[in-house]
Amino acid sequence: MITVTIGRLTRSTTTDYVFACKVPEPEVPTFGAFVKAPSQRGQTDVLGLIYNIAFADDMLVRQLAAAENLPEEIVQDNRQNRQVPIEVSVLSIGYRSGDSYIHALPPQPPVTLDRISTCDSSEICDFTKRLDFLRLILNSPVPMGDELIATSVLSAAACRPVEERERFLREAGRELARLMGRDLARLENLLRRIRP
Repeated sequence: MITVTIGRLTRSTTTDYVFACKVPEPEVPTFGAFVKAPSQRGQTDVLGLIYNIAFADDMLVRQLAAAENLPEEIVQDNRQNRQVPIEVSVLSIGYRSGDSYIHALPPQPPVTLDRISTCDSSEICDFTKRLDFLRLILNSPVPMGDELIATSVLSAAACRPVEERERFLREAGRELARLMGRDLARLENLLRRIRP
């Protein structure tokens, strides 16, 4: 996988950030994708997981949606030639400083209008060698946190060689059991989702 710029930052905090993008439908960022944003004047990259994607409406879209017999050409023109307002929310799960990954909140959030990029497979594998980021997701107030955990663990497994995937999923399951030992129903549901 190649790192691709997918949008620009619109607002941020230490715990999360939001970016906007205008991309054709197949390249719209996906739920649970690993992304990164520069911080501290490029000294660090804040890594995060996409946890919400919203296609905002505007007055023209509302008018078009209410129109009877809307021609396909108008739909395609609206999608390709107008700024389609897509807002993507990202949970910060760590950062890279030099060659090291730190599984904690970043010292500073990214700055508005910075470029947001996808993480490539090697970055995902390197970052997820340690599973400390799972605690940040579990302790965050993001909606659908369990879905985010399952999706991110499965994505991290998929970037590994086939012979290492099952071992990684078992390690992730053990870490989740350690972190969630008091919530067995929720743990069982998560383990079922990531079962090798």
